[in-house]
Amino acid sequence: MPKPPKPRKNLEDRHNPGIEGRREHRPGPGRMRAASSPGGSAPRAERRLWGWESGAAPHPHSSRVSAFRPWGVVGAWVARGVCQRRRAHGKERSQLEREALGFREGGTGMFASGWNQTVPTEEAGSMAALLLLPLLLLLPLLLLKLHLWPQLRWLPADLAFALRALRCKRALRARALAAAAADPESPEGGCSLAWRLAELARQRPAHTFLIHGSRRFSYSEAERESNRAARAFLRALGWDGGPGGSDSGAGSAGEGERAAPGAGDAAAGSGAGLAGGNGAARGGGAAALLAPGATVALLLPAGPEFLWLWFGLAKAGLCTAFVPTALRRGPLLHCLRSCGARALVLAPEFLESLEPDLPALRGMGLHLWAAGPGTHPAGISDLLAEVSAEVDGPVPGYLSSPQSITDTCLYIFTSGTTGLPKAARISHLKILQCQGFYQLCGVHQEDVIYLALPLYHMSGSLLGVVGCLGIGATVVLKSRFSAGQFWEDCQQHRVTVFQYIGELCRYLVNQPLSKAEHGHKVRLAVGSGLRPDTWERFVRRFGPLQVLETYGLTEGNVATINYTGQQGAVGRASWLYKHIFPFSLIRYDVTIGEPIRDPRGHCVATSPGEPGLLVAPVSQQSPFLGYAGGPELAQGKLLKDVFRPGDVFFNTGDLLVCDDQGFLRFHDRTGDTFRWKGENVATTEVAEVFEALDFLQEVNVYGVTVPGHEGRAGMAALVLRPPHSLDLMQLYTHVSENLPPYARPRFLRLQESLATTETFKQQKVRMAEEGFDPSTLSDPLYVLDQAAGAYLPLTPTRYGALLAGDLRI
Repeated sequence: MPKPPKPRKNLEDRHNPGIEGRREHRPGPGRMRAASSPGGSAPRAERRLWGWESGAAPHPHSSRVSAFRPWGVVGAWVARGVCQRRRAHGKERSQLEREALGFREGGTGMFASGWNQTVPTEEAGSMAALLLLPLLLLLPLLLLKLHLWPQLRWLPADLAFALRALRCKRALRARALAAAAADPESPEGGCSLAWRLAELARQRPAHTFLIHGSRRFSYSEAERESNRAARAFLRALGWDGGPGGSDSGAGSAGEGERAAPGAGDAAAGSGAGLAGGNGAARGGGAAALLAPGATVALLLPAGPEFLWLWFGLAKAGLCTAFVPTALRRGPLLHCLRSCGARALVLAPEFLESLEPDLPALRGMGLHLWAAGPGTHPAGISDLLAEVSAEVDGPVPGYLSSPQSITDTCLYIFTSGTTGLPKAARISHLKILQCQGFYQLCGVHQEDVIYLALPLYHMSGSLLGVVGCLGIGATVVLKSRFSAGQFWEDCQQHRVTVFQYIGELCRYLVNQPLSKAEHGHKVRLAVGSGLRPDTWERFVRRFGPLQVLETYGLTEGNVATINYTGQQGAVGRASWLYKHIFPFSLIRYDVTIGEPIRDPRGHCVATSPGEPGLLVAPVSQQSPFLGYAGGPELAQGKLLKDVFRPGDVFFNTGDLLVCDDQGFLRFHDRTGDTFRWKGENVATTEVAEVFEALDFLQEVNVYGVTVPGHEGRAGMAALVLRPPHSLDLMQLYTHVSENLPPYARPRFLRLQESLATTETFKQQKVRMAEEGFDPSTLSDPLYVLDQAAGAYLPLTPTRYGALLAGDLRI
């Protein structure tokens, strides 16, 4: 007798989680139950579990004591799944917890798309179709209104990047779910750095993670080295986990009190159960050197030890501060005070230059470590010796799990081009987002990334190292950049991706020709700050390769990526991109240094081709955490009532231009643009004109005050390209033909090299303060003589005539 045909599922049943959408695993340690839809019992359980405000009591062993506020997509799926709930280690999840690990509706964060459920496997293909639907709908417009073609021609690239961003978000969410289901005793139950490194050590143990000189480290070795470092720091906290990895002295996770937030850090506290309220170690009875959640500063060059100590601090639940290696005396002490550091790890080679600072450092109560052997002053011990004496077993994850996804876990100092450096707060959320950086850039597991940037800079540590961890690739780390050695290194290590800051590319194109620059395997250069003229020369000489220019700030909540490779652009302003990474360009008055507002008090969006201030909405999904220290440090960084009453936007301080094709181009810093003769002058535009001259190698344009004149006059510091000499006649002719009268620099300063920060940013403020007085400057100076129609040497006589008003500029 034939079997009756199977009934077809109707559409409603197919989307009913009670019929098809639910996946259930048998209860057990580390198991989970997830629902793929807002319907059913899981969301109700989730509301009971996470909605403290609805009356549900927290778990008796939870260290979460404040009311939970729902975060948007990234915050929600990471905070709920990884960081928010902490239970006593060794205890299984309750049935309520296992049912509640779903996702609620979220907003538009870094990797958010507004999904309100886990997407079933059979619906994955429908997402791609949904994203392609706008292309089909817009086809008639292509035929009827051809003037829209400049914007629409890039739609396929916009859609492709949107799909890549969604895949990236889904991959990070899957990792977060795995961490949520992990045993809190395991390393994969800790903070995002801890569980990602443990995951890679399990999945790719033999794959090379780090190459530094002749030394190579696999992911398994990186995990073990960072475990040793974590145990050394935990011992300073008074914790003794023993060789097996279990805590023999401290209480269970959540049973001990959390330490009060350290100075300047309201949320660094991890490592519950390390110390009691009196600060003494529970197990050992001796006073601990550090308190849970304390900040430890690293003053180290780029190298493996930097990474192991950073990862170890993260696993120990301590906060790390990256101190720029060139800082000494006042600026160094300022940085350590501002982040509330309780200990400092310094390189032995820095001890000699730091000797005058040691009394002040001891006076601040800092515990001092040296990262290596040698003859150290009294009170400074060898941290690496302590690390090597520890076992390399895994560290329990509950020690590093934060209370909130927006807790501060790291301080990175601003470059200090406009004053003393500020300690920007870096959250666990940002660390997780940076794990997706290289995936967004199209970098793969088998790529080899060349990194010669300082690790105390965001580009080196968060984008370079954390981004590499995100995809499980290999990084070639250099302690310092060498333009002459670069291509030989690329050949030797088969480098495929180069992480740059714009000045590094300029150094490379200014190098003489070499055999090593041919036949390399570099296919992609990723970074920021590459000027259009250097971009063209770099690709023409070293190509074929793709340049992927990005834009972002250490403390910012917005980033742009030029995924099309359009020369000179830093990103796209397509509606798809702005839906995933929201931002706006608003009109800005450089004279008063404020945005232009309409009669209602709201800001005004710019038109295509018009420079505008880049701002981004501040929300729970895209927060601005500010700086360590007083709130006055963040003054001017937040704008209110931008487009509607009550909204808050982050002020990047940068002027960008969006052209008619939707490409974003950097225009200038708001503080660098100056006003002369009633007109605004963008330093970048003037510099590009100068750099077109073949006898000039470097140019720094800035504004200087001139007695008796309103505004600031343009001045350009120049470095000649060997073996050329300065041709003042050709320079004047070129400037006159390519710049309007008000934008032509009135003064020139010839230098051997330009002053830059440690992160290769030009020192405009310092140069402007030095002015153009020939009696105080030893460099050759020149002034634009309008009557003579030439640049002439600025002698003391001409300088006096200028001040007297006899020399017209």
